[in-house]
Amino acid sequence: MSPHLRIARPSADPARLAELYCRALGWRVLGGFEDHEGFDGVMVGPPGGAFHLELTRHRGHPVAPAPTAEDLLVLYLPDRADWAAACERALAAGFSQVPSFNPYWDRQGRSFADPDGYRLVLQNAAW
Repeated sequence: MSPHLRIARPSADPARLAELYCRALGWRVLGGFEDHEGFDGVMVGPPGGAFHLELTRHRGHPVAPAPTAEDLLVLYLPDRADWAAACERALAAGFSQVPSFNPYWDRQGRSFADPDGYRLVLQNAAW
């Protein structure tokens, strides 16, 4: 069995962010939970992918998201047309384009921030 990666992040509004990531990246809601020991969450990602993003909040002790400019979720999109379309969808979905802290990411990609301030880099390159 192959490993599966879960990236977990606190969110002020997990449902809103799940919708935003799905619209921008063509992902799907893969699962979710309510009041699991005080936590609510939703998992999004590509169907059948080797990873997913979990967005959570605690009902009694909300944790404010505290990303830095280097907290990145990087997706490599080698096809230029697919990359350009993903960049446009990210803006239309509600991401804000931001300059990268590390200029490397601006050479072949674009950086975006979600409403919680976490960054998404869409890189027009193969991994």
